[in-house]
Amino acid sequence: MYMVKTTIYLDSDVVLALRRMAGSQGCSQAELIRDAIQIHLRKAQRPKLPGVGEFDSGHTDTSGRADQLLTRTAKRGGWR
Repeated sequence: MYMVKTTIYLDSDVVLALRRMAGSQGCSQAELIRDAIQIHLRKAQRPKLPGVGEFDSGHTDTSGRADQLLTRTAKRGGWR
């Protein structure tokens, strides 16, 4: 992996907490910062699926009946 050196400015209380955490975990401050940035970027890059959570069918067992519902829809020609 190719690394690029960069500079960040942190509040003094954040620097102190970072030093303590790095010491207790036996790793470098840079490693903790890289890990935190990677976690943040992965969360930010997850695409949200359209429609998820927007509708309420009133049924609470839909996921348990998924095979049954898909089979019924396929038999009726629901995907044309």
